[in-house]
Amino acid sequence: MSSAAARLRDAASIRQPYDDSLVDLTCFVSCYNEATSIVETLDTICSAAAEVGLSFEIIVIDDCSKDNSREVVGEYIASHPDPNIMLVANRTNKGLAQNYLDGAFIGKGTYYRLFCGDSPEPKETIVTILKAIGEADCLVPYHVSVPGRSLSRRVVSKGYTFIINAITGNKIHYYNGLAVHLRHNVMRWHTNTRGFGFQAEILCLLIDLGFTHKQIPVHAIEQRQGKSNALKLRNFLSVAHTIVEIANRRLSGFVYPSRH
Repeated sequence: MSSAAARLRDAASIRQPYDDSLVDLTCFVSCYNEATSIVETLDTICSAAAEVGLSFEIIVIDDCSKDNSREVVGEYIASHPDPNIMLVANRTNKGLAQNYLDGAFIGKGTYYRLFCGDSPEPKETIVTILKAIGEADCLVPYHVSVPGRSLSRRVVSKGYTFIINAITGNKIHYYNGLAVHLRHNVMRWHTNTRGFGFQAEILCLLIDLGFTHKQIPVHAIEQRQGKSNALKLRNFLSVAHTIVEIANRRLSGFVYPSRH
């Protein structure tokens, strides 16, 4: 590189863009009307990360909650000055997928993970996942049990997984788990999907690109009661879009195979 370019960067920063991270893990916490559960979520994340011994930060993105979630998070931050926690309050509702991408750009960690604000994971589950950080580029949790999940949701989930595996040739147990990725990968290889399927698309893309993955069996808790938003028509259409995107990329790979 030229001497002028060398003043801005060195070769290592290009080959290993992860090495300048300030913490091990960026935790993005999605928050929409989670006033009753967000404190438990934050407590669980802090306790699990401390047990594993990871340096971490928490970025709570409130997506225009209609309850007092923002005030609750603000009070938590004020009363817990030691953990690295920040609140981002959206002016407009962006949706989970866009907030997930925004959180990656805001964060400073080597690794990156989504945590749902309704506290669906016990501490033991989070500890199991965090202990595996560094064993692969992508950590892919899958549920061995989810007490309270309806039969219809289980059928839809298994069907969705079967279709994507059939298209890609992957052997993933569950695509909508809360995976751990290298944060830089989320920024660089983000998807076009803005619905429920964004996690499947980014995982399939990273696997196609040759990044390593490890599947981790975990337990979860079904917190929400009543009819799931996942079964609404809008989300079915979003998932269909994800499947089309994955299939199109797979087809393109056959037509234009990469040459090493």
